[in-house]
Amino acid sequence: MIEVVAELSRGPVFLAGEALECLVTVTNPLPPTATSASSEALAWASAQIHCQFHASESRVALPPPDSSQPDVQPDSQTVFLPHRGERGQCILSTPPKILFCDLRLDPGESKSYSYSEVLPTEGPPSFRGQSVKYVYKLTIGCQRVNSPITLLRVPLRVLVLTGLQDVHFPQDEAVAPSSPFLEEDESSKKDSWLAELAGERLMAATSCRSLHLYNISDGRGKVGTFGIFKSVYRLGEDVVGTLNLGEGTVACLQFSVSLQTEERVQPEYQRRRGTGVAPSVSHVTHARHQESCLHTTRTSFSLPIPLCSTPGFCTAIVSLKWRLHFEFVTSREPGLVLLPPLEQPEPATWTGPEQVPVDTFSWDLPIKVLPTSPTLVSYAAPGPSTSSITI
Repeated sequence: MIEVVAELSRGPVFLAGEALECLVTVTNPLPPTATSASSEALAWASAQIHCQFHASESRVALPPPDSSQPDVQPDSQTVFLPHRGERGQCILSTPPKILFCDLRLDPGESKSYSYSEVLPTEGPPSFRGQSVKYVYKLTIGCQRVNSPITLLRVPLRVLVLTGLQDVHFPQDEAVAPSSPFLEEDESSKKDSWLAELAGERLMAATSCRSLHLYNISDGRGKVGTFGIFKSVYRLGEDVVGTLNLGEGTVACLQFSVSLQTEERVQPEYQRRRGTGVAPSVSHVTHARHQESCLHTTRTSFSLPIPLCSTPGFCTAIVSLKWRLHFEFVTSREPGLVLLPPLEQPEPATWTGPEQVPVDTFSWDLPIKVLPTSPTLVSYAAPGPSTSSITI
């Protein structure tokens, strides 16, 4: 019996283009007092990162698979196929790397191996939607002699910042200060430089503040004015807006605002409408604010963007966009006043009207949501960073 443990040193969240580092520890769990005949051996171990794609058959119409290029020995149990047994199809993978060959461990002995790989920038982000799913995993395959391969899968979450794939790492060593007394390999320098560049781009895109005002009206007049200071946010930020109803000519009784994502299947992959076919557009609400606002002059709201959500993206099959969805309930009666009279000739009991004729309408405001620091996401929304298997 051999125990294999894979541990991600910095958590399970990464930015596309960063280097993933994983420590693989192989242990013979028998006590050291066991006889030498209890030694265990592994023929080899290899690791590879892959992205698995799965589409809902009721929402997405995918073209038939290309049968002219069959998989290499798909039925063999001695070929390292990281996506064997997974749902969907593998759309992205890194070259496999061999960790070790012909490893023999005495009772109580363990050995550790370091695996490092740069996450591809041309892939989609991790996403679990109604129509499609993009799932990243690090798969470690181990095999005993004359035995099938055992797969250990470590789930990952990958964030994609558009534009980083077009950036080239500078070759000039003078672009950043360095110390001759410190040894730093090229991969770590590139990783830190890419993370710094991504942080600068995110800060520049989300720090611009300018008041945007929108007049909200229905068919009978102006309801109010909505104000927001920016339209580009990062994961974990709050969407703050103000609503001025004092200048409206139509009485607003109630309003609600929802922070939503819109998942839309691209037209060429939409399944034709028919019996049992789900719609090609789906909405998910991440935060909501509702308020009764009759006689309210000004109000505000704050909606947090969850760190566990996916920033907006677009692929050939599906697109994900963010929006603020407003719903207003207004009175049909002009000059509606639901307050008791200030002066009454004699004591009386005042009650409001039992029914008020109303109209409802909605309004959508698109916003843009970008990724944030992977380290922040790992700390604030922790996930499993260690996986193990016994062979």
